[in-house]
Amino acid sequence: MKILLIDGQGGKIGKELAESIIGRFPEIELTCVGTNTIATSSMIKGGAKNAATGENAIVVCSRNADIIIGPIGIICADSLLGEITPKMALAVAQSEATKILLPMTKCNIMIAGIKSQPMSALIEDTLNKIEELIK
Repeated sequence: MKILLIDGQGGKIGKELAESIIGRFPEIELTCVGTNTIATSSMIKGGAKNAATGENAIVVCSRNADIIIGPIGIICADSLLGEITPKMALAVAQSEATKILLPMTKCNIMIAGIKSQPMSALIEDTLNKIEELIK
């Protein structure tokens, strides 16, 4: 099972997710890709062994992933303050991978029926969804 974790800006979400995924699923192949070097560095601090930065890394890694995880903005061009390029968003959206998207409202995307939750609850729900997928 190959998981691709994508994050941008300061990489705080990616760092917390990387730590949690590695802690709960040490056997999983986790690749972390940041939209910038700060986000990538944060995910490395979270324990990521496979990490890269930028548009091409997201495009290439999206092809081979079984699961893609990140804030909902990773499927919307120009989100994350413009860090998600149209090519990145298209690669993620067109990937055959199952996507687990965290409903972060900072991307100016709101989903009806979804209530705002603390980051800890979103991470726990993400881990539960991964567990369902690998069983």
